[in-house]
Amino acid sequence: MTRLVARALALLVAGWTTAAASADLSYGSPYTVTQPLNAYSWAGPYLGGNIGYNWGSVANNPTKPAGFAGGVQAGYNFQNGTPFVFGLEADIQGSSADDRFAPWKFSNPWFGTVRGRAGYAINNVLFYATGGLAFGELRGETFGLSETHTNVGWTVGAGAEMGFAPNWSAKIEYLYVDLANSRFAITGTSNGYSFGLVRAGINYHF
Repeated sequence: MTRLVARALALLVAGWTTAAASADLSYGSPYTVTQPLNAYSWAGPYLGGNIGYNWGSVANNPTKPAGFAGGVQAGYNFQNGTPFVFGLEADIQGSSADDRFAPWKFSNPWFGTVRGRAGYAINNVLFYATGGLAFGELRGETFGLSETHTNVGWTVGAGAEMGFAPNWSAKIEYLYVDLANSRFAITGTSNGYSFGLVRAGINYHF
């Protein structure tokens, strides 16, 4: 009887050991050799805000609007176990940029961009170039008359972003924005607004 009990216990222990080993193998299966467990991942959607300063000039007019700008951005990054990161980002900004020269005043109340991003990540630091579509409002005023056009143009720039917490990152970015010319009746010529923008932002990664 004692020998039968001993054999039964041995078989039971062996079964537990096999089951535990199988469970360990199953638990480890989602990890792949292309994504180190301790690597910072930039992949996925994000949402954030920014603030900055823009300065530029109006085509065919002596005004040089400048002022603070701030807004929100949203995007999505793609990364597949390599340092290379690709993504799409869109933003919308309110702007205080304006300038007056003699009877003319031009301002840029708002603008936005839709851009591609391509970068290289060194763990939690990402360096990137960006470019794409820009759009925004250019408002002209003179002698009590005002005229507003929504112009579409292009933008290009570069930036750096650093992840400082599991779901948070901070960035600094420079963009050159060209809102293409459109004809203004109050000036009798084509006017557009091109400007540089430096801004800092923060993103939450989902």
